[in-house]
Amino acid sequence: MTRTFGHAIDWMRARVDSGQLPTGVLGVCSADGVLALEAFGSDGGRTATVDDRYALYSVTKPLTGLTIARAIERGLLTSETLLRDALPQAPAGAATLGRLLSHTSGIVDHELGGGSGGPASLREALATALLESVPGTVRRYNNLAFEGAVAILEHATGAEFVDLFTEMADAAGTGTLSFDPADAHEIHDADLAGHDPSLVFAARHPAAGAVGTVHDLLAIGQSLLAGDGRVVAPVTLGAMLRPRTSGLPVLDEDPIKRFEDFGLAWNLPHRPGLLDHSLFGHTGWTGTQFWMSRDAGLCVVALTNRLDSWRPEVGVDWDQLLNAVMSAR
Repeated sequence: MTRTFGHAIDWMRARVDSGQLPTGVLGVCSADGVLALEAFGSDGGRTATVDDRYALYSVTKPLTGLTIARAIERGLLTSETLLRDALPQAPAGAATLGRLLSHTSGIVDHELGGGSGGPASLREALATALLESVPGTVRRYNNLAFEGAVAILEHATGAEFVDLFTEMADAAGTGTLSFDPADAHEIHDADLAGHDPSLVFAARHPAAGAVGTVHDLLAIGQSLLAGDGRVVAPVTLGAMLRPRTSGLPVLDEDPIKRFEDFGLAWNLPHRPGLLDHSLFGHTGWTGTQFWMSRDAGLCVVALTNRLDSWRPEVGVDWDQLLNAVMSAR
């Protein structure tokens, strides 16, 4: 049976036509190939195409997680490797790699894009970050923790994170996935958040700094759905998807966040509004979406460029799109 995704395409087009989203690209694939692909809108005279690059923000997190998982497969570290192995003097040295990647490290976070923006300032912030809770006892969403995971990775491998990230991207067959923001769509509403995206890019932030196209993410999603081992082995992905936060107190001002767990860098949502609770993936601050369904055997990628598109005055409910994709027939 050939599945069609007209409802999802109509949903994305309507959000762009209404002005809720400046531009958009939607792609869907299965393990066998791309099933839907379309771009919507224009921004500042630039018409969106399916080849456009977008700032991924927190969709970067699972990509960083996959990069680290490849080193685990080489026997160079485990999820229990300690931050103190890489940074012996760090106050948060007792945090493990697994807790750093699952938002349970207890590390006091650092403003995204704070400081001078360079990689050195991010590592310096990590080296002096204090603990606000005992590692493994509380879940609080954390960007700086991913720099801790990268510090462990670099110490264990003797290689630069960006080089290892590129190896992961090349293994998946991506074409433009990198930490270079060249030609990416402008990010709207950064001024409302008092945020400077250039600092995130300058830091090559492992939690938020990647930039890429729909093709890049679909290539990774297709490989993971197929279990072909090009990115990581199926057993590795399975380990990454084991919930690590079930039953922990959740410190977040948004009460809906209690309806999700985290594995190793993957978000595992079970929100009441979702039809499919087998989803794993991530959303990004710019509205980017990268999700896979174990039950439907689908990967959906949505790229756009407005910060906090889900805030009430904008009103984008991304669960509606996920439901339209995963129920397509």
